[in-house]
Amino acid sequence: MKRTDPKSVNQIIDEYLSHEGLTATVDEQRAAYLWPEVVGHVINRYTTRRYVHKGVLHVYISSAPLKQELSFCRERLTADINAAIGRPVLTGIVIH
Repeated sequence: MKRTDPKSVNQIIDEYLSHEGLTATVDEQRAAYLWPEVVGHVINRYTTRRYVHKGVLHVYISSAPLKQELSFCRERLTADINAAIGRPVLTGIVIH
């Protein structure tokens, strides 16, 4: 058995995910997971559901005025989530 340089667990997981072709799926899940972190706790209280489909984050908001306000900030929110992930994962956000 050949010895190799030590790797962190994060590096091993990233290598496995890229080998299996799951990097895009994991990044989409991270984008949905980062929604509360990007918009904050107060706005997240009105979020009822969120998921990513084909690079678009779908967010369901229970407050109509907040939904209208967030629709004006979609581009900035997309850029903030992509910056938090470290690479462009989302192409847009749809507020329902």
